[in-house]
Amino acid sequence: MWKIRRLHHLPFHCTLFSIIALGLHDSWAEDHLKENSGYSGSVSCIECHDHFYELWSTSHHGLAMQPYTRDFSKKELTPQQDAIQIGNQSYSAKIGPDEGWVAESGPEGEKKYPIEHVMGGKNVYYFLTTLERGRLQTLPLAYDVNKKEWYDTAASGVRHFPGVLDDEPLHWTDRAYTFNTSCYNCHVSQLATNYDFKSDSYHTVWAEPGINCETCHGPAGEHVKACKEAPAGEPPQDLRLKTVTVSRGYTTEQVNTACAPCHAKMRPLTNAMEPGDLFFDHYDLVALEHADFYPDGRDLGENYTYTSWLMSPCVKSGELDCMHCHTSSGRYRHKDDPDQSCLPCHQDRVEEAVEHHHHPEGKAGSHCIDCHMPMTRFAAMNRTDHSMLPPTPAATLKFESPNACNLCHDDHDAEWADKWVREWRDEDYQEPILYRAGLIDSARKGEWDRLPDMLDYLTSEDRDEVFSVSLIRLLETCPKEEKFGGLLKAMEDPSPFVRSAAAAGLSGYFTPDAVMALIEASTDEFRLVRIQAAGALVGFPVGDLPNRQRDALIKATKELFDSLTSRPDDWSSYYNLGNIYLTQGRVKESVEAFGDAHQLRPDAVLPLVNTSIAYARLGEEEKSETALRKALKIAPKNSAANFNLGLLLAGKGETEEAEWCLRNALETDPKMDRAAYNLGLLLAAEKPAEALDWLRKAHEIRPEVPEYSYTMAFYQIQNGAQEKGVQTLLA
Repeated sequence: MWKIRRLHHLPFHCTLFSIIALGLHDSWAEDHLKENSGYSGSVSCIECHDHFYELWSTSHHGLAMQPYTRDFSKKELTPQQDAIQIGNQSYSAKIGPDEGWVAESGPEGEKKYPIEHVMGGKNVYYFLTTLERGRLQTLPLAYDVNKKEWYDTAASGVRHFPGVLDDEPLHWTDRAYTFNTSCYNCHVSQLATNYDFKSDSYHTVWAEPGINCETCHGPAGEHVKACKEAPAGEPPQDLRLKTVTVSRGYTTEQVNTACAPCHAKMRPLTNAMEPGDLFFDHYDLVALEHADFYPDGRDLGENYTYTSWLMSPCVKSGELDCMHCHTSSGRYRHKDDPDQSCLPCHQDRVEEAVEHHHHPEGKAGSHCIDCHMPMTRFAAMNRTDHSMLPPTPAATLKFESPNACNLCHDDHDAEWADKWVREWRDEDYQEPILYRAGLIDSARKGEWDRLPDMLDYLTSEDRDEVFSVSLIRLLETCPKEEKFGGLLKAMEDPSPFVRSAAAAGLSGYFTPDAVMALIEASTDEFRLVRIQAAGALVGFPVGDLPNRQRDALIKATKELFDSLTSRPDDWSSYYNLGNIYLTQGRVKESVEAFGDAHQLRPDAVLPLVNTSIAYARLGEEEKSETALRKALKIAPKNSAANFNLGLLLAGKGETEEAEWCLRNALETDPKMDRAAYNLGLLLAAEKPAEALDWLRKAHEIRPEVPEYSYTMAFYQIQNGAQEKGVQTLLA
């Protein structure tokens, strides 16, 4: 994630906290559909590769999406017994011989939504229908393949976060469930969204449903031509096709990258990845800064696979790639004897398995994957933990994350499991996991007294790149200046993932050392690092640089803008673009970009808040206030909107409502020091005692801000507490 410099008076992360969809989706896809694109379709593979074609065409990859037919319904689905109530509507899937739709019944009457396409099939079938303006929308009912029952699609995705309220399900018509926007890249092949911003409409087409041969091998047209022209029985020397395996000379990282985009919670930087390319040249990856992960890295929400995969000691060794355990069609190589997947590296453990796992041979818990790759369930989908780390019941006790022992022994608690693993192992293997998870937990909570430990971890010999990236991203909210020294050291990390996060963390920190590190990073071999460095230097006076450095930064900045402007249907791209314009002083352009973001996502608060800031800079106070009030209609307790409206109203002399807004901001975010400080100033005349409480709170949150201590001391002295005021100044 890259972010531009925080706007001066904002206490929240209006900066580029979440770039969700940076890519060249349209231009890339359309090129792939042209007649001369070199793609020949999977049917061209049958003549020579009929066996592989059969394996692929019946696999979950080949069937990642397929047309809905009567035969499919008869073979794969069972009738829905009872209608499912979702809000004020009830829904029933009608799948009889002459049917094929989802019926909606409610206060507005009856509707039929035809089932046109089917996605998935390993655990769940999702169904698509066409709505207005070409939107292929995921229907509100999905089918659980394992339980053979229908269920509410959106409700299944509700996360249950420890210690806080559950999130709310989205409506099934939300853009998040629009296939053209969210799902397509991993369910069809060689696609063009053909999105038109003015009409907010799609004319989406694709070459084939499912993930076809050329998705992984690249265009096959030249390959087919070369083979047809070769003499019978004499394969051509140059097959003109990519087969990304270690045996063909590719690295394990390249092999894993071929699979990663569809098995990662990621943000595209381009959509131009070809087989053999590397992941961080085309994507960014979500890590443990996201609440969908427990602090120890276990899955809470849906995270797919690649983040936990990077935490695996086997992957870190450089010896393991996806194809060791899976075939190219996604099947298990060793389904009947999964321990074979751990050979030859763990020969001793496999041969002396009982001594290692302490379970009866052949029973649950006796296979490597039972303990090292436990399966959990979310949104009706079973997912396997690919970190391959041992069970950590102590983390369950501390962070409520799942552990393999209690997933099986659900009649016992984590204390019981913790006792056994400690009795079986002389070494406390849980301690390093608990330590780094504790750092994540503290960073999430803003417990910056542990900042020295966090910074030490970033440069420790045993640092894990996923945890390092997560800590760096979480440090974005840390107000302490000393964090930047740690980020500068992280800029030298061998991992592009870590370097990119460190570059983003240096955003707006324009010391000579930081600027030089970021300029050097703008020529990094990985696009992700270059883009993050360019984003961090937005607002830096490029004209002050020598020609070579200026040219490098201009080139990286172009990559940044290309990534942002290539997704015309993604609201966050416009929002992020608006932040860049605002930082560069291109305020009118920022208003336009924020407006485009609001047009695509009317319920998003941040574009409205930043629109208000832009209007304030233009001196258009009335428009600024209108934008903030619109934001508060969407989210009445939003801390950023309340804070900014509070400041605006205070400036107009409307102190009563200003006080109400600032109190709302602090109710939502008790650590918002600027809100506490401004509320203290606002109350100083009428409620001096309470004013001092708020000024003291601001000082306690950010003791390094001299303005807070000076102001508190001033009002202490003014209210007769001269000795306390002096002590405050001397502290």
